[in-house]
Amino acid sequence: MSGKRLAWALPHVLAHRCGGALAPENTLAGLRLAARLGFRVVEFDVMLSADGTPWLLHDETLERTTNGRGPLAATADRVLAGLDAGAAHHPAFAGEPLPTLAAAAALCQQLGLQANVEIKPAAGRAAETGEVVARCVREFWAGHPLPLVSSFSRAALDAARASVAELPLACLYEQVDDDWRQRVAELEAATLNVDAKRLDDGVLASAREAGIPVLAYTVNDVSAAHALRRRGVQAVFSDRLDLFAGF
Repeated sequence: MSGKRLAWALPHVLAHRCGGALAPENTLAGLRLAARLGFRVVEFDVMLSADGTPWLLHDETLERTTNGRGPLAATADRVLAGLDAGAAHHPAFAGEPLPTLAAAAALCQQLGLQANVEIKPAAGRAAETGEVVARCVREFWAGHPLPLVSSFSRAALDAARASVAELPLACLYEQVDDDWRQRVAELEAATLNVDAKRLDDGVLASAREAGIPVLAYTVNDVSAAHALRRRGVQAVFSDRLDLFAGF
């Protein structure tokens, strides 16, 4: 099984949502922290604003991680640009901005970080989000190795592949479907990203046979990560960067 291979080597650990539990998630502060702790690959979530701009956010709504209200997909860029994405995590991060994908890409390149960009489409915007994010990734990483782009959404990944043929994609699952190998082949996916708690040895054996690296989320215990590595998992996503520095 042949996919669009990454131009960079997978590490043993990827920093989940930029800085994990140590910094506000999906922020530039998280990217800086991950780099300071020696992580070379970060993961973050991207969805589109009302203006069609990709911003870093996990939830469809703004309340949990910012001082904004309502859906990001219904909020204009000018409003998003003024939000505080740090104080909800800790007062020390007050004033931390909500970043655009363009800002995150620029800082990743400045810090020497590779990325896993997860497409998080709002309801009804899967294909649009996949297309826009794919084209922006190609533009923002021009002249640099492309990041890995993942999504739970089949429509988003299909649109991303149709928009940017060379993009390295990852099939992202909570529970791996019986047809995952066909899906990986159709997308020429580079990796299979799965929930660590739902990963069975049959999938790992099949992935190994197919030559597809398996990445497992979200692993915040070092002993659990070692066990997954022994089972054949290539890398884990973690929030606990303090525990995994140098893993």
